[in-house]
Amino acid sequence: MKKIDVTEAIFAIKKEKNLTWEAIADAVGMTDVWITSACLGMNSCTEEVAEKLVAFLGLPAEAKSVLMEYPTKTWDEAIPQDPLIYRLYEVVGVYGPTLKEVIQEKFGDGIMSAIDFSMKVDKEENPKGDRVILTMNGKFLPYKSW
Repeated sequence: MKKIDVTEAIFAIKKEKNLTWEAIADAVGMTDVWITSACLGMNSCTEEVAEKLVAFLGLPAEAKSVLMEYPTKTWDEAIPQDPLIYRLYEVVGVYGPTLKEVIQEKFGDGIMSAIDFSMKVDKEENPKGDRVILTMNGKFLPYKSW
């Protein structure tokens, strides 16, 4: 069984049982963003989380070890075609240099970690149209001089 097989099984079960990522996350004790990423193969589960996920979804036993495998974090480098993903790509393209300037002005020369990191997606009701709130929280890692 490969990561893609586990991902496809998870999506099939999620659809069949009419589950949300939030429900799956609650069942295994993780956040919806993190568990979704793990189910998509971009993060590895601890043994405890993998066991809970396999049990909750009724995945085959062999899925546990696959969920625990370290991922190769690669993605298609072509410009995304999905409108939502494209808009996030566009945000980084348009505001990336701005964010870099502001972050480095406030913190110094370095980067925001995507390892010591968390992310949250919230919804804000608004009469002019509901708003998506993305919160990214990453540790600042200064570049070292030697």
